[in-house]
Amino acid sequence: MFDEPNESPQERVIDPAQRAREKADEFRVHAEVAAVFEGPRKFDAQIRPRLKDDVARDIQKRIARLEKSKSAESPILPPESAEGAADLLGLPAKSGLSTNDYHIHRRPGEMMIVRWLEGEQVETFYERMQAHFDVAMEDFRDEQRQAHGWKQDEKTVAYIAALDAIEVKMADRYLRAIIAKHKVFVLSTLTADQMDILHLCDYVMGVEAAEVVGPASAPRDGTTEQDRAWFFKLFSLRGVIEGVERMCFFAYLQKTEETMEGDW
Repeated sequence: MFDEPNESPQERVIDPAQRAREKADEFRVHAEVAAVFEGPRKFDAQIRPRLKDDVARDIQKRIARLEKSKSAESPILPPESAEGAADLLGLPAKSGLSTNDYHIHRRPGEMMIVRWLEGEQVETFYERMQAHFDVAMEDFRDEQRQAHGWKQDEKTVAYIAALDAIEVKMADRYLRAIIAKHKVFVLSTLTADQMDILHLCDYVMGVEAAEVVGPASAPRDGTTEQDRAWFFKLFSLRGVIEGVERMCFFAYLQKTEETMEGDW
């Protein structure tokens, strides 16, 4: 789903601890994407493909302003952006848009997906994201022990030990405690130059690609990986409003062959 190096970690001259951290980062990214988009498959979330153009473009502009307002060093938004972040997180109540569902605006070869979560939905999201990471990490540890545990060379032993030592709390990576304590708003981003749209729709979401991207843009039988590749950028906005924890996920996707410089 995300770009991989041509050479395997074993072929690279790299510190064993760094190799382990890179693998954990890979699983962290996949856990985030899975937790954001698994709603139709796990929680009866609906695909709502009729988000009005003016609403979609307004959300896109708001997200862009928030992204420009934060520093490159931290995902925490500056105080002057708090009102804009709160307005966006509170948009479902003001505009009659449902939480949990996927609100989609699409044009040929281009798509925006917006999903809001609040209260218990947020709690479930964190539980699911942590579970995705933990399962992937433990499965990989077992795989590496079985494949390389018999080796006694220093780097292999150090690598397996480094894998065993990794413990990632996804809520900490999302600054959940800091958001609750200091009432700040946080915006983080995730980008993939080539997202396999069938992986996202069929495997993660559990729905036909045509239901998400529309019949005109859905891959046809016999398509190649390049045909299925979409540019993908995911924004995650988090904060607390009136004592209720809220999230807004905004995803912008465009078919790779149609992606132009300066789209974002």
